[in-house]
Amino acid sequence: MADQTDVRECPIARTLQVVGEKWSLLAIREIILGNRRFEEIRRYTGAPRDILTARLRKLEADGIVTRSEYQQRPSRFEYQLTELGWSLSPVLTVLRSWGDTHLPVPGGPSLVIEHDCGAELTPEVICAECGRPVGPKSTHPRSAPAQLAG
Repeated sequence: MADQTDVRECPIARTLQVVGEKWSLLAIREIILGNRRFEEIRRYTGAPRDILTARLRKLEADGIVTRSEYQQRPSRFEYQLTELGWSLSPVLTVLRSWGDTHLPVPGGPSLVIEHDCGAELTPEVICAECGRPVGPKSTHPRSAPAQLAG
């Protein structure tokens, strides 16, 4: 068993603590697609009511969504993404593209994303410095000051 002092401090692990659960990402997806009310989110994600409630509360506590009451009796809320929440949109776009490519369903994708230019969006990660695509053969890890969790 690895010594706990060897655990790498990692932004991926910190991010997964906030949004790394299936129902959380699917709720964010639905809000991005314009489904902001609890029942719409539940319907299109298939999430059990209690789990979705817990995930939305956590997303609210973590600053990913805000909620506002649109009906008082009974109380009903709709959810909006914060700026922090909207910044997850490219992540979901890349996940969607990966799934369409590597886990296709018969009949093709159920949703196509169009760019503002009118073309079907094919996401690509590029280097901000040189503009070339980023991939496993074009990136190389380099040692940085050790940040070990303790």
